[in-house]
Amino acid sequence: MSIIVITGGSRGIGASTALECARRGMGIILTYNRNPDAAHTVVSQIQAEGGKAVALPLDVGNVGSFANFRQVVEQTLEAKWNSRSLSGLVNNAGYGLYHLIETVTEEQFDGLLSVHLKGPFFLTQTLLPLLMEGSSIVNLTSATTRVATSGVAPYATFKGGLEVLSRYMAREFGERRIRVNSVSPGPIRTELGGGLNEAFETLLASQTALGRVGEPEEVARVIASLLTEDGAWINAQNIEVSGGYII
Repeated sequence: MSIIVITGGSRGIGASTALECARRGMGIILTYNRNPDAAHTVVSQIQAEGGKAVALPLDVGNVGSFANFRQVVEQTLEAKWNSRSLSGLVNNAGYGLYHLIETVTEEQFDGLLSVHLKGPFFLTQTLLPLLMEGSSIVNLTSATTRVATSGVAPYATFKGGLEVLSRYMAREFGERRIRVNSVSPGPIRTELGGGLNEAFETLLASQTALGRVGEPEEVARVIASLLTEDGAWINAQNIEVSGGYII
């Protein structure tokens, strides 16, 4: 069985990805930070549908915790699946912050950096020995790296860095046939940044060619395809899933 780690799997795109991948026969290790109840609800849903899943705590902004997390992952693989390796990693965990550049504090800047770029870099490094040959890594970036919208400069900057990092990972991990791609969601109905109210959703919908916001499941299907043989010849790419956002 293919077994994957999905960070930030308790809600939104992460939760939808966990469900979609489980439905495709993958074993799921999803992480949560502040909402264990939501994470265990996702696990329960996967189990109710006949899949296998485990929820583990992880603060992606705390690099010092990664060595212990790897040990827990190894123990979980052995106990739950009688396995010692992973076949995929989805670096999804994140949060939004909406402030103009002139109002962003150093603390806010560093927090976004830790979760959206530093965290994925070192978590991937830490889990790399567990990834089997032919594995797939998917990094969640953002359509805000392509278009400049006021108020998300630090967030978009670090997501842009993660997009670049994905290509370098693909290059360096290629000897082990590990594929690395990034997926850039556009306007999606999630809780990121406080979620969507009616006025904001109307605005975002007007900025997409398809005239609506997307659903987490629509991003999840793309991520899942990259983790399977469907995406076997897709590597070092950034795939925007946005319904034609600001084109």
